[in-house]
Amino acid sequence: MGEIVLYGADWCGDCRRAKAWLREHEVPFTEVDVEHDDAARDRAVEIAGGRRNIPVIVLPDGQVLVEPTNVQLAAAVNG
Repeated sequence: MGEIVLYGADWCGDCRRAKAWLREHEVPFTEVDVEHDDAARDRAVEIAGGRRNIPVIVLPDGQVLVEPTNVQLAAAVNG
């Protein structure tokens, strides 16, 4: 499996929860900070179909999750 990309921000509780879940399950991911990078924020909104919610998580197969619960994240990661 390739690497997961998580668009988020430090102040975001759902982002912190998703990152904690990924770390706990030893799932490698790259974090992109949308708070300090306008281009990254615009890309996250584009990926999410215009939604401004975070985290936006892009899986290696191209699947996009927006503000997923831990159950949704587990189902997507574990296939």
